[in-house]
Amino acid sequence: MYRFLLTPRWWGINVFVLLAIPFCVFMGSWQLSRFEDRVQDHRTVTERVESGRTEAVRPLDSMLPVDKSTAGRRVTASGRYGKQLLVPGRELDGKRGFYVLTLLRTGSGKALPVVRGWLPGTADAAEAPAPPAGEVTVTGALQASETPGDNGVSAQGGLPAGQTAAISSATLVNLVPYRLYDAWVTLDKGDAGMKAVPASAPGGTGLDLKAFQNLGYTGEWFVFAGFVVFMWFRLLRREIEFQRDAALGLVPEEPEQTPVPSG
Repeated sequence: MYRFLLTPRWWGINVFVLLAIPFCVFMGSWQLSRFEDRVQDHRTVTERVESGRTEAVRPLDSMLPVDKSTAGRRVTASGRYGKQLLVPGRELDGKRGFYVLTLLRTGSGKALPVVRGWLPGTADAAEAPAPPAGEVTVTGALQASETPGDNGVSAQGGLPAGQTAAISSATLVNLVPYRLYDAWVTLDKGDAGMKAVPASAPGGTGLDLKAFQNLGYTGEWFVFAGFVVFMWFRLLRREIEFQRDAALGLVPEEPEQTPVPSG
């Protein structure tokens, strides 16, 4: 009854199934591992950000470039404060407000964006405390340049002069007359009575849209594997039923076609 499995048609079906199922399982397992890696990265970076508050402070240049291993680490830098900008639309403790971002001009010739603190309400330069004059040394958590869409960063354009939507060297280079570090620092303690902005995990290391896409793709690949198995059994069952009907003479014969007379 199962001799039909040796026909060329069924050989093709069987080979396809034997290749498709392992492939779907492999792709599903790979997507699942990507999701688990993102979760682990987020856990590791979050723990580092928390423990970074008690770690020894290190010079800024020794912790660059910013990556998963250095984000959230405490660094120190010295210089003189220069141009000041506001970063509107930032939430802290459930309230909406803005960051006060001041460029620290260091001895290296580059400027370091420093978030001196957060204030509630609408961004207003008149409410932002002026930075200290003279040589200063800052200590805070090292952060990677922001990307619109990560950690609530807005892609808003057309802001008033003196404001920026993202703390990013790519954005700030058009707003300040300095060479910039591709990083920024949030102070351990808010300056001039402002609230300190807590460090956050870098983009791409959390349960963001990309992570849940990996999880969704995992489900899709395993569903595909199950669908291939289901269709194989369905085709097998139909073939067996056809063979039984044929053995019992229940398969209707195709009517002979009457030749069409020419002319």
